[in-house]
Amino acid sequence: MKLSVSMATFNGERYIAEQLASILSQLDGRDELVVSDDSSTDATIAVIERLHDPRVKILPGNTFHNPIYNIENAIRRSDGEVIVLSDQDDVWLENKLDLVRRWFSSRKPGINTLVLDGAIIDEQGHVIEDSIFAGLGSGRGIIKNLYDNTYMGCCMAFSRELLKVALPFPRHIPMHDSWLGLLSELYGTVEFVREKTILYRRHPLNRSFRRFTVGQQITWRFFLAYHLAIRAAVCLSILPIRPVSAQKKPEPWH
Repeated sequence: MKLSVSMATFNGERYIAEQLASILSQLDGRDELVVSDDSSTDATIAVIERLHDPRVKILPGNTFHNPIYNIENAIRRSDGEVIVLSDQDDVWLENKLDLVRRWFSSRKPGINTLVLDGAIIDEQGHVIEDSIFAGLGSGRGIIKNLYDNTYMGCCMAFSRELLKVALPFPRHIPMHDSWLGLLSELYGTVEFVREKTILYRRHPLNRSFRRFTVGQQITWRFFLAYHLAIRAAVCLSILPIRPVSAQKKPEPWH
């Protein structure tokens, strides 16, 4: 099983070396780390290039000015059977990719998405919250996650089959993680596993825990629901939506 770690970067020189080390130590020779950089003006690319690691594929010179379409670019250029999303400023614990490999090896072919827990750290690396899931109330549910998204990209891994329905990303969706998570629920299986595999770094430039106005949230939910409906209509000939009765909660996995 080939794994592709897909990472979007933007002016990440401060933390990226530590994150790259924590990822590369878990990749084997056939795996890859695909990094799409969006207009960095600092030393981000130089830090990555100094690794001289053939498993790292750098996509420089992009001008998306948007993290959603930057990570989409990384995903598009990823070749693995399983795609694991990564932030530029976290730290992966040593158990992450071993758990990912074992979970996907136990799945039937099709669209499968795994969401893993983690702890939250501050800029200096001190744990400030024990669980991402606890803070977000994370879990499955289409209505639940349309109302208040609990998918976080840095916690997600999914089978390549998801790309058939997820790409291209539409405009005006709030974030890539809610789009990928909800499509996974519509067309495949999702499991939230409460094993901590990352240290998620919260700092002023990180967008994931920012608060937005009520107007912004209503607008984003409207566009997300609208694009899900449009994509479902377009993809009927590719994959049928799984009936609600078939979307049973996965058996607990260990």
